[in-house]
Amino acid sequence: MRFMFVGDSMTIGRAGDYTWRYRMWQHLNATFGGPYRIVGPRCEVYDTFADAPVSHEYADPAFPGHARRHLAGWGEGWQHMAPVIGEVAAEHRPDVLLVSLGLIDLGFYTASDETAANARRFVAAAREARPGIRMVLLPVIPNVRAESDAPFAAECARFNELLAKAVADLTTDASPILLGARPEAYDIHHDTYDGTHPNASGEHRLAGEFAAVLHQAWGIGGPYTAQA
Repeated sequence: MRFMFVGDSMTIGRAGDYTWRYRMWQHLNATFGGPYRIVGPRCEVYDTFADAPVSHEYADPAFPGHARRHLAGWGEGWQHMAPVIGEVAAEHRPDVLLVSLGLIDLGFYTASDETAANARRFVAAAREARPGIRMVLLPVIPNVRAESDAPFAAECARFNELLAKAVADLTTDASPILLGARPEAYDIHHDTYDGTHPNASGEHRLAGEFAAVLHQAWGIGGPYTAQA
């Protein structure tokens, strides 16, 4: 089985991070019980000094190169991924997409309706390339901006409603889509280092949510247990 992580800055991570992708790799190693691959066209983390995704400095240097693969970008959202997912899926042949997108769109690029339309475009393009592909989509977790910006908070809430509708409309037996939830007890003041990006506890909570959905819905892997 081939997994691909798709996301924005919360997924690519910055130099010195473990990333929730690393936590998910640990989980799959411990519970999958068979061969699997992590695929994608990128492997870097974001370098804040270079202002570019050019670093390979993960917190654990033993994180193997083959497991670092992803399709994530600092400052990239649904509008960036929808045009490229078809080509990437055709080349790297993922069976399961684990997707965390939307916050950057709503914060800088598109309102909730257009963001949801881009999510639907993403699904269609992924399926055109891989008709049997499965997807787990995480809703937007509002960041610290939402605490003082009521219109932004409302857009986050509306997008999550539209995303849930898109999942209900688009899921099929041949290519099922599951909607995750905000990870239980996720607190942006304790699970992020800046009100947006996950710290170690946040990484575990994000990985744990994806792991729970995979296990409960499709019997993939097992219950999530945080590795050291």
